Amino acid sequence: MQWLSGEIMLVILIIVGLIGRSPIIATAASILLVMKLTSLERFFPTMERRGLELGLLFLTVAVLVPFASEKISWKDITPLFTTVVGILALAGGALATYMNGKGLDMLRSEPHLIVGLVIGSIIGIVFFRGIPVGPLMAAGITAFLFKLFYLFK
Repeated sequence: MQWLSGEIMLVILIIVGLIGRSPIIATAASILLVMKLTSLERFFPTMERRGLELGLLFLTVAVLVPFASEKISWKDITPLFTTVVGILALAGGALATYMNGKGLDMLRSEPHLIVGLVIGSIIGIVFFRGIPVGPLMAAGITAFLFKLFYLFK
């Protein structure tokens, strides 16, 4: 048995997720641990390949529900294009999704960084009274910081 086997790593992620008040990470690690312990590892490649797409699909559906339920109407959308606050909201949304895309690319190429992102989130919660929003945005900011680091290196 390796010192840090997959099972131990998943248990650590569960604990870190619970301590960091990140139920998504704790739940995801729990699901993977159950799959690993019940010999369902054959589904890991499919989950790895399609899991992010499926997660992003559900996230997008959740964001679009107010349109479908008519909680947002055309009169609510018009100020987005005619006020400074609305234009800044559009720019902020575009920048955030761009950074999330860069974070997704980074997580695909360097999946081991997720532990650092989770621990960093815990530090942000404990010392800066932050709110955990998920590893994708944290990865996007990390990707940006990497670019800055290599630019000034």
